[in-house]
Amino acid sequence: MTSRRSAGQRGDVALTVVGAAALAALAAGIAAAAWKLSPWPSALIVRSVFERDGARVLKALRAHSPGGVDRATGIQYRPRDPHALLDVYWSAGTSAPRPTVIWTHGGAWISGGRANAAPYFELLAAAGFTVVSLDYTRGPASRYPGALHQLNDAHAYLVAHAAELHVDADRIVLAGDSAGAQLSSQLATAITDPTYAAQLGIRPGLAAHRLRGVILHCGIYEMSGLLHSTGIIGWGNRTALRAYVGGLRFAMSPALAEMSMMHRATAAFPPTFISGGNGDPLTDAQAKPFADRLVSLGVDVTRLFWPHDHEPALPHEYQFDLDRPEGLAALSVAIDFVRRHTV
Repeated sequence: MTSRRSAGQRGDVALTVVGAAALAALAAGIAAAAWKLSPWPSALIVRSVFERDGARVLKALRAHSPGGVDRATGIQYRPRDPHALLDVYWSAGTSAPRPTVIWTHGGAWISGGRANAAPYFELLAAAGFTVVSLDYTRGPASRYPGALHQLNDAHAYLVAHAAELHVDADRIVLAGDSAGAQLSSQLATAITDPTYAAQLGIRPGLAAHRLRGVILHCGIYEMSGLLHSTGIIGWGNRTALRAYVGGLRFAMSPALAEMSMMHRATAAFPPTFISGGNGDPLTDAQAKPFADRLVSLGVDVTRLFWPHDHEPALPHEYQFDLDRPEGLAALSVAIDFVRRHTV
């Protein structure tokens, strides 16, 4: 049967289409205005996505909790700073200081928390280490380099309170995932390069001889590379950078170069374990080039990467998926790395 519409009906359809387009344009205009006024709305959207994923990861990790691990949680490492908290994990019955892994969480500098991977830290503790997980003030509530100074103060606190926290202050490994890997690599550079530390205005909380190694998962080491992404990932990257670095002209900020260890790391950079999944765009763009850069400097580098055609493709933060053999392999390599470099 042939359907016929009157001119009035056709007009109604046209008006509906025009109205939908107008509403879409209005929504886009509101979003653009909100972007100019404040980084908060967009940052909160990105944060909610990360938090949903973080809850899923934590739920899966709980099945691997080893038991037999004690902890002290919510320790304030900086006076009058409610965000400056840390958790400590150690094997039950531990009395002597243990080689210590200090972990800085990821979340694009604007999300995440110290307890997001608690069962993973328990597994590291069960392997014979003390594990410390750090919080810091996330963007946009704090702008760069606020988190860097907080984390540096956390290092100093751990040295000062080493005995009571089962920390061996002379056998420290810094570790981090995603944005936490960037932060850990930046602090490792400051600890081992006095000129760079002075540029940052930081007096390192860890002396260079105390730092035995660095574990970097799925990190960012050339900040300008994040600006080249397109689509929803590109929008998320720009949102995170604006929230953390600050200002509408964040892409022109000298902070991006200051945060990029691809060009700042020196031959004094500590032995490094670096890894990333083959399905994570950051692996080819960031992790592998940084590993090559460190090797060119003469740094002792342990790599764990996967063939491009590896199936299933391993996503960003694959190392926390202990239901897969690749995640278990990354954990095993990390444990072996800490043991080798803290003897």
